[in-house]
Amino acid sequence: MHDKNLFDYAVIRVVPRVEREEFINVGVILYCKAERFLETKYQLDTHRLLAFSPELDLDCVKENLKAIEQICMGKKEGGAIAELDLASRFRWMTSTRSTIIQMSNVHPGYTANAAETLEKLYQELVLQSKSA
Repeated sequence: MHDKNLFDYAVIRVVPRVEREEFINVGVILYCKAERFLETKYQLDTHRLLAFSPELDLDCVKENLKAIEQICMGKKEGGAIAELDLASRFRWMTSTRSTIIQMSNVHPGYTANAAETLEKLYQELVLQSKSA
């Protein structure tokens, strides 16, 4: 038996014009059942987003990202979805939708520490993608 736990993650993307399917990675959401872990980490580079899409409603984007964070944390402000169990919250947030905030496909992996893995994925998929 191995000492690592299965986890699932998705990349959080801002898709200003859904019909064009262009996006900027802004965060990561990670769920690990064995560690009872569901967290998100995100950062908005407003200058980059506005250069990408000058008409983008940044307040709307910020509100939606905050809602994702509140749902992950199970906060009352997250509404009815935040009251669900961790797996159901993750599945709800990563379901396919056609909105400004979208999730990538869900990807699995193994981890010995979900918080460290979230940070690593955030560094690789969000922060390093800014320099690409």
